[in-house]
Amino acid sequence: MATGMMIDGEWTNEGYVKDQKGRFQRNPTTFRGRITADGSSNFPAVANRYHLYVSYACPWAHRTLIMRELKGLTEVISISAVDPLMAEDGWEFSDFRGTIPDTVNDTKYLREVYAIADSHYTGRVTVPILWDKQTSTIVNNESREIIRMFDTEFTNLSKAQVNLYPEQLQEKIDKAIDDIYNPINNGVYKAGFAQSQEAYEEAVKELFAALDYWEEILAKQEYLCGDSLTEADICMFTTLIRFDAVYYGHFKCNLRHIWNYPNLWSYVKRIYHHPGVKETCNLEHIKLHYYQSHPHINPNRIVPHGPLINFD
Repeated sequence: MATGMMIDGEWTNEGYVKDQKGRFQRNPTTFRGRITADGSSNFPAVANRYHLYVSYACPWAHRTLIMRELKGLTEVISISAVDPLMAEDGWEFSDFRGTIPDTVNDTKYLREVYAIADSHYTGRVTVPILWDKQTSTIVNNESREIIRMFDTEFTNLSKAQVNLYPEQLQEKIDKAIDDIYNPINNGVYKAGFAQSQEAYEEAVKELFAALDYWEEILAKQEYLCGDSLTEADICMFTTLIRFDAVYYGHFKCNLRHIWNYPNLWSYVKRIYHHPGVKETCNLEHIKLHYYQSHPHINPNRIVPHGPLINFD
């Protein structure tokens, strides 16, 4: 998530891309390197070589934080966390509570990390970033690929022998991640950043049709792909944990709260209380980020006092 972008290595305050009907268009990620357990790529899976740049506010970065915890990689992969406010200079490292400075590249702004990797970089300055300390470059900035690498390529370094991408469910997991991406994960942004009534209503209808569908699925099973936690659930959870606090009001996704869905609400709480997940959730960063970083939606940047959400 970012409002500014870099063009040929220079920071600009270019806005979000939209099509002719005012639909939000997400820019594709550009760094797509792969870490491999067998060393077949330029990035072998070894301890203390890689660094993860995140925002506790961002659902895409949150996926990688959860996977890092669940796989027991906290001592293998170091992290930095930006300030929740994303202002005119983009993501920033500060002394705000919960932030973690850039101990690898000693930068003040995340855009500097992109510039180190590519002095002529053109694109959004987004989190997460998986950084290689040895070659001083970005390995990957696509959350779905980063969590897959954490899950499957660091097994020999993992303190927790869990597998969120079991062989018998792989096709089902990949399909579920595909199915929730556009209407739900990206759908809340399509609604919130829509610049026409038509684009907004289209996105909201698709979003709630998808939520209705998964509500029915979860009436029959505990998780998206059966009765065990998988990568697909991590991808769904980081959107749903933010839904009632920010997407319902700030992005006008207000047909229903998640707590109005009995099965989805139980599902969110079930994952929230899964060992290692709660520790990665920072609702203060989430609310401050969304309500203060989008002045085109919330010009006075007032952060609401509620809602009261009881995940217990």
